[in-house]
Order: sequence, then structure tokens, then C-alpha cells
Amino acid sequence: MNETAPKDYRIAAVDRALLVLEALADQPDQGVTALAKSLGLTKSIVFRLLHTLEERGFVFRDPERAVYSLGYRVGVLGERVGREGSLLSAARPVMDALRDRTSENVNLVVRDGLRSLVVATREGLHSIRLFAQAGRNGPLHAGGGSLCILAFSEKSIIDEVLASPLEAFTPYTITDREKLRQALERIRANGCNVAINDLDEGAFSVAAPIIAADGDVIAAISVAGAVVRFDEERREAYMQAALAAAGEISQRLSLHRSDKDETESKARSAG
Repeated sequence: MNETAPKDYRIAAVDRALLVLEALADQPDQGVTALAKSLGLTKSIVFRLLHTLEERGFVFRDPERAVYSLGYRVGVLGERVGREGSLLSAARPVMDALRDRTSENVNLVVRDGLRSLVVATREGLHSIRLFAQAGRNGPLHAGGGSLCILAFSEKSIIDEVLASPLEAFTPYTITDREKLRQALERIRANGCNVAINDLDEGAFSVAAPIIAADGDVIAAISVAGAVVRFDEERREAYMQAALAAAGEISQRLSLHRSDKDETESKARSAG
């Protein structure tokens, strides 16, 4: 036995799933038979891989032609490589400073399709705290950061959310479509969102929008904690703190974009 031979840590199913995605990237609108033939896999295996990837949104099946293409989640991941990589880098020190300034939880939230996604958190310093884990998916129609993002989303996203069932998470969740539309208008007018008890009972969240260099709102930063600590003085202080933090992150993203554009311009000139 050759003990120096390199070990193979690959997971066959993952490897095959990636092959399917790469094949659809090279040539969209392929059926099970064509993919199985080109990849050297059985139709049964390819069908199961496609079914799993379709359920997770990584491939899309055209029901009329029974062919597959890459799904929306591939685009989400690609977008995050460019946007959220720089977003997280810009947000880290600001999130630390905001947590230290307020002693409350700090969350960084983005839109993931018609859901919200917590991409980073800082845990508050209080003994009583409500702490959202990074990676937590939630609705867009409830929660400080989620509603803030929805308010500044394009009209088609807002219309789609309003047309969907609005689940009640607490007695304070807005489930009336007209009231939700009015709430989104108020958030846009105020430039920030204050949510109390609408997603997690006993919790508050004060959120402000983060703007990318192209002018799009790509995330929200929120100060969140237990309602028992939330009074008018803290409400005003946290609104100002969240707005300042969102503004600083937005400025950092704008500077990052400017530096990138300058580097690319120099590279083109040198070429």
C-alpha cells in the first residue's frame, strides 16, 4: 500500500452537481438525456441532481419543453461575490463601532429573492438580548432591516411581496396590504425604519438603508434588542446611530468602487 498517495476528499454527489451546473452554464436548455450523455452519467442520477438543484433554485425547469437552465440562486451568488464581498469588508468596523456605541445587537441584512437574509451580526453587550444568527432567512414584510430593504426595492419586488400571503409572526405583524404599502411609504419618507414586536415579540429593530455606488439600496444595518430597554430617548439615539452607520458604509462602498474603477482604467490604458 502506498501511504504517500494523495487522499481523495471529494464528495461524488457534490462533484456531479457542479458538473451539471457547469454544463448548463456552457449550454442552457438541456434535458435529462442530453446532460446524462454529455456527462457520462445515468439518466436516473442526472434527474435526481436536477430535481435537488431545482428545489434549491440553482436550476430552472421549463415545464413545456422539459429542459433546464441555470436558476436565480446562481445569479444571487454571483451578485454577492461582487457586492457582498465589498459590503462585508466595508461593514465590519462600522458594525463593531455601532455595537459599542449602543450596546445592542447589530445586524446586516440583504434581500435574497423575496426573503431577507442576515449576512453578519454583532452580539449586544446586555445580559438580556435577542440575537439573530448570521444566515437566518426571514420575510421581507416584517422586521426592521427587512422592511427597510423592501421599502427601497424596485416596484416589481414590492408588488410581488404585496401579492403574496403575508404571514403573521406576532399580533403586531402588518398583514393588510394597504397598511403595508403605507408603512413602506413612511419608511421611504423617514429614511429609516423602526419596528417593534412585528417579527419577534418583545424585540425592537431600528434600521437604515445602505446604498451602493450605483445608487441602489443593497442592504440595511439595524440596531436590535429587547423592547424593555427601548424608550423615546433611545429611539432617537438609535435612529441617528443607524443612519450614521449606514451612511459610513455607503461612503466606503462608493470609495471602493472609485478605487476599482481607477485601477481598471489604468489597466486598460496600459494594455
